[in-house]
Amino acid sequence: MNRTPQLGFWVAAGVVTFVLAALAALLWQAPPLNLNLIWQDAYYRHVTQFSFYQAFWSTVLSVGLAIPVAHALSQRRFPGRDLLLKLFAMTLVLPVLVAIFGLIAIYGNSGFLAKTLHSVGLSLPFSIYGLNGILLAHVLFNLPYASRLLLQSLEAIPSEQHKLCAHLGMNRWQKFKWVEWPRLRQQLPHVAGLVFMLCFTSFATVMALGGGPKATTIELAIYQAIKFDFDLQIGALLAIWQMLLCTLLTFTLQRFSHSRPMNSAASKVTERWIRDSWRAKVWDASWIVAACALVLPPLVMVVLAGINSKLGKVLTSGDFWSAVSHSLQVASLASSLALASGIAMLLTSRGLRLKAAHRRANCVEWIATLILVTPGLVVSTGLFLLLRNITDVFSLAYWIVVAVNALMALPYVVKTLSQPMWHLAQQYQLLCASLGMSGWRRFRLMEWRALRKPLSHAFAIGFLLSMGDLSAISLFGSQDFRTLPLYLYQLLGSYQMDTAAVVALAMLIMSVGWFYVIERLFAQRPLTKR
Repeated sequence: MNRTPQLGFWVAAGVVTFVLAALAALLWQAPPLNLNLIWQDAYYRHVTQFSFYQAFWSTVLSVGLAIPVAHALSQRRFPGRDLLLKLFAMTLVLPVLVAIFGLIAIYGNSGFLAKTLHSVGLSLPFSIYGLNGILLAHVLFNLPYASRLLLQSLEAIPSEQHKLCAHLGMNRWQKFKWVEWPRLRQQLPHVAGLVFMLCFTSFATVMALGGGPKATTIELAIYQAIKFDFDLQIGALLAIWQMLLCTLLTFTLQRFSHSRPMNSAASKVTERWIRDSWRAKVWDASWIVAACALVLPPLVMVVLAGINSKLGKVLTSGDFWSAVSHSLQVASLASSLALASGIAMLLTSRGLRLKAAHRRANCVEWIATLILVTPGLVVSTGLFLLLRNITDVFSLAYWIVVAVNALMALPYVVKTLSQPMWHLAQQYQLLCASLGMSGWRRFRLMEWRALRKPLSHAFAIGFLLSMGDLSAISLFGSQDFRTLPLYLYQLLGSYQMDTAAVVALAMLIMSVGWFYVIERLFAQRPLTKR
């Protein structure tokens, strides 16, 4: 039997060391470790409560509305459906500030909607800033993603069950109640838990649309304590507090998320097995149109607003091209590091599973998701405290940002590749063993050829996440080292809206463009005879 690859153990040890070193620095800065100080302080108690409050309602709205959207998409086939689903898949990794700029262009005080209402003598009934804007942005990011996940569950229903429903004469509601809802209910704890964690640890969204005393989360309070007040003890205490809350949330969600394996006879329903009606068509179309009305207008507004008189000035600006260069460098290095680390850890965990050492395999893969328990800003804070007494932190800012972004992309890489790599091993392990194929030779001849699509998807997700991240660069960025998200945030903060619009358009084009380029680079080339 082939030996278990050892490189994954070393990578896992490196990840643990990296995170523990940051946490040790936090503990060193907060020697009393008296978390009661946070709960006794009215402001920090409010910050904690608001973090839970906005995450709860963001999850309720995102997942609650995703159920009818996913169901409608599972029932209907229409031109552009595949393109819409690809767009839904991209919203999670779309640069946050780009989408926020689009929302401000529509729902802002001087946005399209406000101007339209003002022209007929009305005023906008709400403000985009504060809780309203945070909820709207979180729904924009998470509803399409939740819809995609729930749609996968619906499409995994075997075609035999659809035929059986028709044979039994079930109507649309009965089929949903007895066949489709059990599938959705099985997936809901996982989807809701993931969305809740993403909203609870949200940074850039709250930083751009909240930030006031009434709309501040724990993660933003950490940033404010260190960056503006330079109160390292409070920053460390808040970081530890957030880490403990995230750990508690993670274990709670794992307790309620018990998914069973899906039937392999999944179906992509192309034939109508239940009698259709015009009411059902209108109902489904309404939800699909509503989802499009949420996702598409902000992106369209980014394009329209970005074509303005400042376009030429921005494209000839040295600051802009410096930010572009730094963004591409950080994204390329971070995504490459995350992909290599993820593959190494999965090769090791896969080898352990083949030897029935499932607990050790789960441990290796859990380490890859450690950043979900200790968010990037917490790790960045710890590294800042660890290195500030040893060296000039800002001289190492570039490599720290790359490392933190790679760590933040690692869970998504592992989630994307774990099942394809495991299924491939189950299918070809014995053949590879009989041929004596292992190591780099096996990866080059089999893994690389069979896994190009998931590998490209994993790399693209890591690339876009790193290119759009604001948490690490916000702490270590400077005038000499800033990425496009930080540059855009500074422009928005100084109310240079036309210039910011051009930068947002550039980020949107780069995100879509690089996603396409990466898929093309990884595309399977046809085999030719020599």
